Amino acid sequence: MAGRRAAIKAVDWVAFAERVPPNQKAMFNNLKTRSDAISAKLASLPEKPAPIDWSYYRKTVAKAGMVDEFEKKFAALTVPEPVDTQTAKINTQEQESNKSALDYIQASKARIVQYEQELGKFNNMIPFDQMTIEDLNHTFPETKLDKAKYPYWPHKPIADL
Repeated sequence: MAGRRAAIKAVDWVAFAERVPPNQKAMFNNLKTRSDAISAKLASLPEKPAPIDWSYYRKTVAKAGMVDEFEKKFAALTVPEPVDTQTAKINTQEQESNKSALDYIQASKARIVQYEQELGKFNNMIPFDQMTIEDLNHTFPETKLDKAKYPYWPHKPIADL
């Protein structure tokens, strides 16, 4: 059991709790309580089960060869341990997630730079109440009306309205 216990990854409950939304705190606390109870129960078990006292059963059981037969069958019994087939898949998914997270972080940093430039433009522009139409068209080129191409009001295509 100790060998298996050592192989199990420990859960970082503090980091896990930071990621839990406030509306799911009760479910998280229930999960942690159940996990702690199972871990305590597992820790209380001995590493190897107590050996069977076959001599006691030979004295107690009336049928003579039955205990010997059970002892042979028990000695021949081997319980196969399951093969871990999912850890490799999980590790590749984790690496892909980390890569996509890093890509997202880099893209976000680029957007932050762009937004800071736009914010600097807004901080340095003339206040709206002091702007003329020419200042508005210079600061925001998308507001400029093309009176030569569209001579009639609203001076832009109807589809753009």
